[in-house]
Amino acid sequence: MGNKGPTKHMKRHQSPAFWPIHRKSGVWTIKTSSGPHSTATSIPTTVLIRDQLKYAKTAKEAKYLIKQGKLLVDGKQRIDERFPVGLMDLVSIPDSGEVFRVLPDHNGRLKLQPITGDEVAFKLCKIKGKTSLPGKKTQLNLHDGQNLTIAAESDQYKVNDVLKIKVPEKEIMDHIEFKEMQQSIITGGRSQGAKGMIIGLGPEPGWKKTATIRTAEGEDIKTLARYVFVVGSKEPIITLDAGEE
Repeated sequence: MGNKGPTKHMKRHQSPAFWPIHRKSGVWTIKTSSGPHSTATSIPTTVLIRDQLKYAKTAKEAKYLIKQGKLLVDGKQRIDERFPVGLMDLVSIPDSGEVFRVLPDHNGRLKLQPITGDEVAFKLCKIKGKTSLPGKKTQLNLHDGQNLTIAAESDQYKVNDVLKIKVPEKEIMDHIEFKEMQQSIITGGRSQGAKGMIIGLGPEPGWKKTATIRTAEGEDIKTLARYVFVVGSKEPIITLDAGEE
């Protein structure tokens, strides 16, 4: 008899390299469920609770905490122990009062950046595409799987722009244009995790378009524009490192 639906597990050696698990301590590991992020770009909540936050010692303990509603993602309780958590998601632990933002780190990893204050009320979402809908409406397709519908006449947004969205209400608070002289962070490729100002955009068409980022150390990094995530104008509007706003 053939398989009925996708498998819920994967071999440990097949899991993404940035997952903080021991590859040889067992044969199997949990697999992310279908959701806002792909398996290759996200971490399942069980691994997040057990291996990254260290709130559990076993998958069974992590699953118990998650089923009890102890974990919030973007302001909503997530009781699926396989739910995928990815780039720019807000991870909250109500019992401890901790809130983290998922940011790209070097060597393809994802890190949890502690945040406080006004930052816990919003997340940043990159516009990956746009669709025209009947009734003079426009649908914005975001990097985290969300789709927002707005009136066509109020559409001032372009692909690669970033929206500041209130969570969990999903209201657009502001937006950051993708253009030169904007603060940004690189989310993919060899330079993932690097941050700096966009000093130039290449003439290449489509997905081949490039951008040049100048870091605080004065290094110029050329990468694909689709890997560039703008996070502010003069200064980043989110915390990117400990002690940095």
